[in-house]
Amino acid sequence: MIDPAIKAELAPTGTLRAAVNMGNFLLVTDKAENGDPIGVSPDIAAEIARRLEVPLELIPYANPGAVADAVADWDIGNIGAEPQRAEHIAFTAAYCEIQSTYLVPAGSSIRTIAEVDQPGIRIATMGRAAYGLWLENNLEHAELVKTDSIDSSFDAFVDQGLDVLAGLRPRLLSDVQRSPGARILDGQFSAVQQAVGTPRKNTTAAAWLAKFVEDAKASGLIANLITKHCVEGLSVAPLSPI
Repeated sequence: MIDPAIKAELAPTGTLRAAVNMGNFLLVTDKAENGDPIGVSPDIAAEIARRLEVPLELIPYANPGAVADAVADWDIGNIGAEPQRAEHIAFTAAYCEIQSTYLVPAGSSIRTIAEVDQPGIRIATMGRAAYGLWLENNLEHAELVKTDSIDSSFDAFVDQGLDVLAGLRPRLLSDVQRSPGARILDGQFSAVQQAVGTPRKNTTAAAWLAKFVEDAKASGLIANLITKHCVEGLSVAPLSPI
């Protein structure tokens, strides 16, 4: 039996309004005939709605920044948990992780992750992606060249002759094929923590969502969804104490 207070916070209109980041190609892998997103992220929202015993409305957004900006218009949002977003959004622990790393062009002298954060190094990144926000918070010397999309960050890397392209490893595996002689560096500078968020005012619901995510990881639900949608480059996040 769901606590009425939880349902009132998560579905104040009677329907669970779930924001979906359409720009994450690992978590949204297709679209239905009616345009609804298909993938791990929409399926997680559907399971939350099922447990709440309410209808589900999927609200698509072009990128994670747009999801964060529209926090007043949705009840849950599946995006990367970053400090800038946490000012207005209460996040669960991560339900899955995506490795973030660097691509360097042919002839680059950069060999390791540690060599990237140096004066004079210019890094192309999608500015409001979770990994872009991580770089903004953690780089000390290198310069970020921020763009509005993953595609435009690759274009900036090539057209401006930048030193490094930051991104999700699964995407960089395709980008390196378009860049003769380019290399993807070993390791990672961060792992994007994909989580479920709800507006900060939903304190009771936030605790319920935190428990839901831990149960979804422990029960194998997240692993099964990754397998169901044939996603490579996505891993189940470690269990976290509640």
